[in-house]
Formats: sequence, structure tokens, C-alpha cells
Amino acid sequence: MDSSLDAQNTEATVAPAPLPRQFWLLLVASGASNLADGVFKIVVPLLAVALTRDPLLTAGASVATSLPWLVCSLPVGALVDRSDRRRVMLVANIARCLMAAALAVLGATGLLDIWSLYVCSVVIGVAEVFYDTSSQSILPQIVAAAQLPKANGHLYAVEMSLNSFVGPPLGGLLMGVGVLLSFSAPTALWALAVGGLLCIRGGFRVPRDTVQKRLLAEIAEGLRFLIHHRVLRTLAIMTGVANATNSAASAVFVLFAVGAMSPMGLSETGYGLLISAFAVGSLLGAMLATAVVKRIGRSRCLGMLLLFVAAIIGVPALTTNVWIIGAVYVIAGCGTAVCSVIGMSLRQTIAPAALLGRLNSAYRLLAWGTLPLGSAIGGVLAKLLGLRPVFIIMAIVALLPLLLLPEITESRLRAAEAAVES
Repeated sequence: MDSSLDAQNTEATVAPAPLPRQFWLLLVASGASNLADGVFKIVVPLLAVALTRDPLLTAGASVATSLPWLVCSLPVGALVDRSDRRRVMLVANIARCLMAAALAVLGATGLLDIWSLYVCSVVIGVAEVFYDTSSQSILPQIVAAAQLPKANGHLYAVEMSLNSFVGPPLGGLLMGVGVLLSFSAPTALWALAVGGLLCIRGGFRVPRDTVQKRLLAEIAEGLRFLIHHRVLRTLAIMTGVANATNSAASAVFVLFAVGAMSPMGLSETGYGLLISAFAVGSLLGAMLATAVVKRIGRSRCLGMLLLFVAAIIGVPALTTNVWIIGAVYVIAGCGTAVCSVIGMSLRQTIAPAALLGRLNSAYRLLAWGTLPLGSAIGGVLAKLLGLRPVFIIMAIVALLPLLLLPEITESRLRAAEAAVES
């Protein structure tokens, strides 16, 4: 009888604690920000296609939105580690509000051209680097280490559902109404996110050594941690190749999909709905991430992601059937969600709190800094060879990181986590 009561008390003791109120406020702010991102990132390529049908200039819009990840990631990470992370997120969203409002005014007055679209997109992209680096770095200050996988799953589900499920069709619908409304909606949503962040109380500056290092020295510290960490370095390289190839295909896919003369012949709204298929899979993957990882293992999940990336890139070379392409998007979205939760939780577990911002920025330099390079390559190849060859070439390149799988076996992942605990 006593042993039974002891067992029940032990279970009650180890029962997971509920996520704190601060997390739910962060989730609200993240939801509003990501819905704005989802609308904006669909409106920009659709507007670029409306302004020009040149593949290079169209791909330039994708380069503009992603270039800050290549140029700004490292200094932003060091600045985030020196700053109150919530305040950084506030300033970033205020900057995005102002730029989106400027685009709305330019569109309403007929002064918007491809070059002003590039400029505002770059500024919004820089703000995104600050916001996203701070958002991932602040989470371990809000929830306990044991709650990170659960919290990341919730965040990823909300981010993907709004950024990639609700945002794209909404952006396509708004573009059908007019440019003014297309940019007014993100402006209002980023303002709503600012309100949510203002409700989060407390300071989120990480305690640091009393001796301040130079900014370049702190940047180098984050880079060294990533370069010397075998598991994280391998994951960053694999993700970078996957993002580069996907970015190359995505930058010109809008030309393949949208317009009466395009191979697929979709409307702006239809294009938004197609892109949302990826988010349907992402939602499913976020909900099933824990169960899938437990059954398959993290290493196998990461390997399967590369196959999904190659499939999502290459399928337009084989068919213009929107249902087949949409089905592949759902499957790829599911795999991406599972692997994103794995990667985020590993970084947050392995990195010291005071170094997390710099690690995240160094990681994203390798993982996301390839986005503008991929977009530019996609535009050049499309100009020289046409659209379908881009999809074929990039799908083949996306499979190359499979050679790195022996570097991230399950035993090596567990060893990396055990090294932190010891």
C-alpha cells in the first residue's frame, strides 16, 4: 500500500509543469508576427511578377528579403547577447511596421516600383534577423530546459500555421484586392505583436562577464563554438544546402505557377493556397514531432528531410498537376516541422545561455545565409536554361548532404547532450 502511494507521489513529482504565462504572451506575439511575415512574403513575389516578368528581377525580390541573413547574422547575434532580447524584438517589429506602411503609401500613390520594393524588403529582412534571433534565444529564459521541446513544438505549430497556412492565401487574396490593403494588413499585425511583447514583464538581458569583449571577439566566439561542435556544424551545413536549393527553385517557381501564360496557370489566390499545403504538413508534423522522433529516431528524421526537400524542388519538373504538387508540399512540410523542432531543441540545450544568440546567428549564417545565394543562382539559371532545368538541377544538389548523415547518428546526438549535462 505504502509503495503504491510512493509511486503515485513520484509520478506527481515528475509530472511536467504547465508552460508559464510569459510563454503564452510570447506565443501571441509570435503568431501575429508570423502571420504578417506570411502575408508579406507572398505579396512581395506576386508584386514583383506584376512589376516585371524578367526572371532575374523577379528573383531579386527573394534576394532582397533573404540577403540580411547572409550579411547581418553574425553581428546581430552578438548584439542580441548584449541586449535585452524582448526590447530587441520590440524595436524590430516597430521597424517592420514602418516599412510596411511606407510600401502601402507608395502603392496607393502609384510610386511603387521594383527598386523601392527591394529597399523596403531589405530593411524588413534586417528587422526579421533581429527578431528571429532574439525570439529563439529568449525561450530558454522563459521556460525550463525540460519544457523546451514542448514549447518549441507549440511555437513551431503556431508559426507555421499562420506564416505558411493562413498567411499565403490571405496574401494572395489581399493582392487581388489591391496593393494598399496587401501592405496595410502586415502593418497592423506587426503592431499587434508589439502590443503582445509589451505585456511580457521582466528583463531578458543575460548575465555576462564583467569584462566586455570587442564585438568582433564575441562574434568569433559564437563562430568557434559552432565550427568546433561536430553535430551542430553538420546540421548547419545540411540545412544550408537544403535552403539554398529550395530558395533557387522557389525564387522562380512563381513564374512557373502564376499567370494565364504560365505552365500551371494559377491565380494569385490559387498560388497562395498551393503554398499553404506546405503548412498543412507542418502543422501535422509539429503535432506528431515527439511521437515520430520516438518511433523513428532523430537521425533518421533528419536524413528523410533531405529526401523531402529534393521531392518538393523536383516535382514541378515532372508535372504541372496542382494536386500532385500540393500533396508533395504536405509531406515535405511534415518532415520539415519534425526536423526543425529537433534542431531548435538541440541548439537551446547544447549552447550556454550567454552564447545562444551568437550561436543562433552563426548557425543561421550557414543555414539561412545561403537563401539569397540560392535565389540569385535560380534567377540566373532560369534566364539561361529555362524554369524546369532549375528544378532538376537543384533537386539533385539537395541530395548531396546525405553524405553527411554518418556525422549525426543517434549516438552522437545523445553524446552531445550528455556532454552538456556533465
